[in-house]
Amino acid sequence: MSWNPALDPHCPTGDGIDAIETVIVPRARDLGGFEVRRALPAPKRQMVGPFIFFDQMGPAEFLTGAGIDVRPHPHIGLATVTYLHEGTMHHRDSLGTDQWISPGAVNLMVAGHGITHSERTDGPVRDAPHRLHGIQTWVALPAGAEDGAAAFRHAGADALPVLEGEGKTVRVILGDAWGARAPVETTSEMFYADAILAPGAAIPLPDDTEDRGAYVLEGSVTVAGQAFDAGRMMVFRPGDRISMAAGAQGARVMLLGGATLEGPRHIWWNFVASSKERIEDAKEAWRRGDWAHGRFQLPPGDDAEHIPLP
Repeated sequence: MSWNPALDPHCPTGDGIDAIETVIVPRARDLGGFEVRRALPAPKRQMVGPFIFFDQMGPAEFLTGAGIDVRPHPHIGLATVTYLHEGTMHHRDSLGTDQWISPGAVNLMVAGHGITHSERTDGPVRDAPHRLHGIQTWVALPAGAEDGAAAFRHAGADALPVLEGEGKTVRVILGDAWGARAPVETTSEMFYADAILAPGAAIPLPDDTEDRGAYVLEGSVTVAGQAFDAGRMMVFRPGDRISMAAGAQGARVMLLGGATLEGPRHIWWNFVASSKERIEDAKEAWRRGDWAHGRFQLPPGDDAEHIPLP
């Protein structure tokens, strides 16, 4: 039996039970002059499938000379997924990766036993006013991959499958959905998609996935007779057939889900693990700061500073 933190096996089932299990209102977080809205983890829901962290970044406007400066910091036990709607961002990591990401593309960084990375809007981007809007998620790794080697994978917008028809444009970012498969390899079963819906257009959620959720980015949608505006995440009961329809202004929705993991995860700062001991070991390794011989190294080309352990 896989682990689901919000599914009580003793709950009744049947037509009288709402298809929507949980509604999450994101919390605002100030990341040094740049606000994000965090939907996961939430008090009632730690994960949706393997997705354990979900941040909406922006939309934000930066003046000339300003931008994002997320200094080098460590991760274990997770994969970061970055997807932008507007703007561009510069990723560097301790594997030597040096990759810009633009709208419609995806960066997936697998931390495994440990990786360090930075995210900035630097170089020519800062020479003029610019905007940034996107989603960053973390995917908790299954037990067999927690201590594996770190990796980085990128796919451009033109490499991701796009499905169109009946007022819908859907880009499949990760995994399998609606008969399409994204090219980026993942560590467990999941799906992640960006759906733009014309007014009144309806989209079914994949019904062969154990855990499913939807985040309304723009506009509004109706599910099972209930309306949800932008800035809401809905998590659905397993097994139910779910369809959502856009409101009068249309909608943009991030759809996500996948198989639940074999057990709960601990999350502290940038670390995710199946045991507290793994997190304590990572904390000590980052605190020591032995970049030449230790568990963590700093990204080449961005090694002049780092975020200290809280």
